[in-house]
Amino acid sequence: MLSIGGATYTEGGFSSSTAASTAADNVWAMFGPVQSGSTVNRPFGKAVVDGFDFDFESSTSNMAPFASELRSKMDAATAAGDKPYYLSAAPQCPYPDVADNDMLAGAVSFDFVMVQFYNNYCGLPSFVSGSSTQNNFNFETWDTWAKTVSKNPNVRVLLGIPGSATAAGSGYTTGASLAPIITYVKQFSSFGGIMIWDMSQVYANTGFLDQIVEDLGSGTSSPTSTVATTTVGTTTVPTTTPSQALSLTPYINSCNATGGKFRNDIGRQALDNIGDRDAGSAMGPMRRYRLHWFNAMRCTL
Repeated sequence: MLSIGGATYTEGGFSSSTAASTAADNVWAMFGPVQSGSTVNRPFGKAVVDGFDFDFESSTSNMAPFASELRSKMDAATAAGDKPYYLSAAPQCPYPDVADNDMLAGAVSFDFVMVQFYNNYCGLPSFVSGSSTQNNFNFETWDTWAKTVSKNPNVRVLLGIPGSATAAGSGYTTGASLAPIITYVKQFSSFGGIMIWDMSQVYANTGFLDQIVEDLGSGTSSPTSTVATTTVGTTTVPTTTPSQALSLTPYINSCNATGGKFRNDIGRQALDNIGDRDAGSAMGPMRRYRLHWFNAMRCTL
């Protein structure tokens, strides 16, 4: 998946909805299926991304028409026999998210959102262990958004967490403090897994990913088999376990060389909780199992 935006940027949107739609046409021509007769520059050649992610963390304008146009083109391609495509966003946990609200308020159909539960009052440290009611930690609010506001009622909500103490300004949580949080969010039907920012931090934080995988699986039946699907830029590499996904040193180095940053998303889904789109190309191997893991590493430029 190609992630657009970031913590800082100089272009936070478009001057008009027409300009936004035109930009979406250009992005699709550059990174979507190769279009016959097109002369557009394709940075990755004939490679086709599995979708697009929006990580906007300050003000934007006319992003809803941009996202809607991409969604329309992806759905049309899939309907014509192409692979499924995915659209995701990474809002911060305060609801509604300031930067992405025009897209998240029912205007655009997202497949999953990776909510950043760090650097904010509603982050992981605000969780009160043992309490069924949370005052600040608001995963339940995002679950309600998924069921009542989201254009896609089957959207998945991922718990976004820092990959180490230096990955974010605040919010890093581990060990005995993280396990009950994961247990708590697993009760919500919209829960789709965990996003970790970022891959370089997780790579250096020995044992952290293994702990999260263990916490995700606690209290559930063991999967018949597991597949980790690692997406780096436009390259998808299936591996057999989440830990193997961390051995992709050439891809990590390649991303670093371009000035990119890695985001690592891991999750667990039962097939009876996901729709047809979720069972597509980027996570296709998961259709073979009742219970499965995914590990998606994305190079964000």
